[in-house]
Amino acid sequence: MNQNLVIALAQVNPTVGDIDGNLARARAVRAEAAAAGADLVVGGELLVAGYPPEDLVLKPAFIDRVEAAVEAFARETADGGPAFLLGAPWQMRGRLFNAALLLDGGRIAAVTRKYDLPNYGVFDEKRVFAAGPLPEPIPFRDARLGVLICEDMWTAAATAALAERGADLLLVLNGSPFEFDKPDVRLDLARARAAESGRPLAYVNLVGGQDELVFDGDSFVIDASGAVMARLESWDERMAVTRWRARDGVWVCEPAAVAARPVGEEAIFAALVTGLRDYVDKNGFPGIVLGMSGGIDSALSAAVAVDALGADRVRLVAMPSPYTSRASVEDAAETARLLGAKLESVSIEPAMQAFGHMLAGLFAGRPADETEENIQARARAVTLMALSNKFGHMLLTTGNKSEMSVGYATLYGDMCGGYSVLKDVYKTTVFALARWRNRERPAGALGPGGRVIPERVITKPPSAELKPNQTDQDTLPPYDELDAILRGLVEDERSIAEMTAGGFDETTVRRVWRMLHRAEYKRRQAPPGVKITHRAFGRDRRYPLTNRFTDLA
Repeated sequence: MNQNLVIALAQVNPTVGDIDGNLARARAVRAEAAAAGADLVVGGELLVAGYPPEDLVLKPAFIDRVEAAVEAFARETADGGPAFLLGAPWQMRGRLFNAALLLDGGRIAAVTRKYDLPNYGVFDEKRVFAAGPLPEPIPFRDARLGVLICEDMWTAAATAALAERGADLLLVLNGSPFEFDKPDVRLDLARARAAESGRPLAYVNLVGGQDELVFDGDSFVIDASGAVMARLESWDERMAVTRWRARDGVWVCEPAAVAARPVGEEAIFAALVTGLRDYVDKNGFPGIVLGMSGGIDSALSAAVAVDALGADRVRLVAMPSPYTSRASVEDAAETARLLGAKLESVSIEPAMQAFGHMLAGLFAGRPADETEENIQARARAVTLMALSNKFGHMLLTTGNKSEMSVGYATLYGDMCGGYSVLKDVYKTTVFALARWRNRERPAGALGPGGRVIPERVITKPPSAELKPNQTDQDTLPPYDELDAILRGLVEDERSIAEMTAGGFDETTVRRVWRMLHRAEYKRRQAPPGVKITHRAFGRDRRYPLTNRFTDLA
């Protein structure tokens, strides 16, 4: 007996809290799928609410709105068009679940509740959701659907239960945030579940940015042997129709388009563009304002901003001081010219002089030190925030993960801003991204092709230029050494002994360890920014501010 099923995979970019907007996207996808003859549309995890909704789901009024909106959408499926399997927070018998709802025939035909709730890193679902039971297959047309919700695919129990209870194929609704090495992890886990169950698997992920998280899509279908039968393009809202057939009860997906997956610098750059674009647009900012120092961090941040928003929404501001070199002034101007963005200039020397006069009596008899350097950084922050307040543009800060790790940043100075696009990007990766962007124009970029960052910006020694002849390496180890140590201490939580056993100089490791732990109070006050690693500062890595533990013995 031959059976057929047409399943549309809907890779959607929701906005947390925008129930009507998210369901409008779902309706548009359903109409497109209906025109293609689909029987079923599969969307991502918590599509109705947006992901992650955090404590928003604890508001009864919000859950009531979700329920009413889903029930209204369910009634629309009485039109003979495709059913829709989508994610929503759902209340049952006084308990709130992360659920997948099958809308079919004008009603909510089935509900699957997430069994395995993640409670690590950026995930704290046990805080707001109850865990569901092991899932049961859902009868649909001629098939029995095995529905998993994100983390349910990461572990084996839910898949085993579905296979034992007769599921024909596995459908996985995901809200899986991007990390630069995560796509292979997802595919390996999907292949493990397919192999264990002997079933094909369709994986549907969200796409887009939500606060610090970015979702890359990368939705796919694999057969029971793990071969990729279809893959949607990453970093873009997409709908793909897949055709399934069964012979003697064994379901297979016919081969479809398999999009290439971005890797390396291409994937990281796409994550930065997506995170910034959606943060700015979803929060209703007209654009961004950014301080241009002539250095590589501000140049790369400007390039990402222009690619994400277009040059007309990016306001670049140079703020020279008496210590700003002529080369930096020229490099800031040349970067703006290459990007096609306007550059304005505001000298901070009058502010420096004013603060000098204000504080002269209190500082009498004391030599100049980092205090005066920090006043310069804070004068720039006040200038940029004034422009942000006056014109409505969000201030984009430009610090990178290397600097934030060791506190090489001025609180209320260069840390000031509404968003930090390089927050989780080490300095060595900043250099790599700048070189990559000069070679490649990303898909969908609104910025120009060709070189966008002057070569001198990439090759000159990095400097804060807060005093004469200053370079970062006056204070920090070389960045290739610093970043390697930080990856061990931050990402891998390795001890000083383990680091030195791995070949690093013990004195340098100890110095970096001290700087890392002393800077925790600064990081607590840093703006949000795009997460690209598995151990980003913030919700991934939460250390106490008052902390007497030491690894220096």
